[in-house]
Amino acid sequence: QVQIVESGGGLVQPGGSLRLSCAAPRSIFNIYVMGWYRQTPGKQRELVATATRGGVTNYGDSVRGRFTISRDNAENTVYLQMNSLKSEDTAVYYCNAMTATGVGYWGQGTQVTVSS
Repeated sequence: QVQIVESGGGLVQPGGSLRLSCAAPRSIFNIYVMGWYRQTPGKQRELVATATRGGVTNYGDSVRGRFTISRDNAENTVYLQMNSLKSEDTAVYYCNAMTATGVGYWGQGTQVTVSS
């Protein structure tokens, strides 16, 4: 079973920073898009940020200017640098990897809690 592994979540104070990491197995070939989504109880999963293999990035409106996504294509990894965190950023963050043929993989999620 293919396993996407996320790390870096935790508790941080408002205004602080966290960096999430996600690694997809090298057995997954031709990953086109990697990215992050988040979900809070009772709400739909929403886009945080994505990055294509060619470096094109896309951000959700609520995080643009505060979060930065980066990617290492050779290592099948993606990172999310989160700055100026707010309480409303509290959520479970999920990593997603999608191949050029449209096959998608999800991680199990990592909790981010922003609280004083």
